[in-house]
Amino acid sequence: MCIIFFKFDPRPASKNAYRLILAANRDEFYNRPSKAADFWGSSNEILSGLDLEEGKEGGSWLGISKRGKLAALTNYLEGRQNPDAQGRGFLVSNYLTDNLDSFSYLRKVSNEGHLYNGFNLLTAEFKANEDTVCYYGNKGSSEPIRLKPGIYGLSNSLLETPWKKLQHGKRLFSNVVGRTLPPDGMVQELLQILNNEDLQSPDPAQESQGEGYSKPMLRSLSAVCVRATGYGTRTNTIILIDAAGNVTFTERTMINSDISRWSTNSFQFQLNE
Repeated sequence: MCIIFFKFDPRPASKNAYRLILAANRDEFYNRPSKAADFWGSSNEILSGLDLEEGKEGGSWLGISKRGKLAALTNYLEGRQNPDAQGRGFLVSNYLTDNLDSFSYLRKVSNEGHLYNGFNLLTAEFKANEDTVCYYGNKGSSEPIRLKPGIYGLSNSLLETPWKKLQHGKRLFSNVVGRTLPPDGMVQELLQILNNEDLQSPDPAQESQGEGYSKPMLRSLSAVCVRATGYGTRTNTIILIDAAGNVTFTERTMINSDISRWSTNSFQFQLNE
C-alpha cells in the first residue's frame, strides 16, 4: 500500500533548510522478493530499491537520480484488481531513465492510466534554476498537476485525501519538519513517525474505499506503520535535499521477512545541477 509525507520548499529562506524532506513507507507482502536500495549498475546515476517479483523485475516504488529526478508511487486501495494489468513499478523506473520533464511524463502516463490498477505517482525535478513536483492519480483528474510549495500527504487514496492515518501522520511530520535539525537528527525523528503503529480506526472514508477487504485487514491498514499477518511496512525511506543540492537518502528495510531484523543504509551525494 504505502504512505508518503513530504515538504516541498524550492527556495528555502535559510541555508540550513531543505528543498525537499520526504518520508515514505513501503507496505508489501513480506515474502515478495525485492532488492534493497542501491545505485543501478556501475554508473552510480540512479538510486532506488527494486522489485524482483517475476514479471515485474526492475520496477520500483521510490527512486532518485543524480540529475535531480525523483519519483514515488503508492497504490490506490480498491477491492477488485485486474490481474492482467501492467506493473505499476515501471512508472517509477521509466521516469528515472526517461528524458521527459516531470509534467510531460505524467501527461504521457495519464493517456495510459487505464492500463494499470489504481495508483498515485509523484514526479519531481530538482535543478539549480527551478524545482518542480508534479502529481497524477489514475483514479482522479485526467490531468496531472504541478504542486505549490507546502506540506503534503499521500496514502492509498488521492493526494491529500483526509484519511485518519494520513492526518495523524501529517501532524507528526509537520511538527518535525518545522524544526531546524541536521540531517542525522531529522532522519531519526522521521523514522519514529514512519514506525508509528497507532491504529486510526474506525475510519469510514478508508473503509468505504476498501470495500471487499476484511475488517481486521482494514483495521491493520489504518496505522502509518502497518502490521498484518505476512504483510505490512517493510521499508522506511527518508530523502533530504538541502539548499546546496546535497542529498541524504536513508533506507531502513526488513531482513528475510523477519519484523525483528532490519538493516539501515544511508547514501550521500551532490546533485548534478
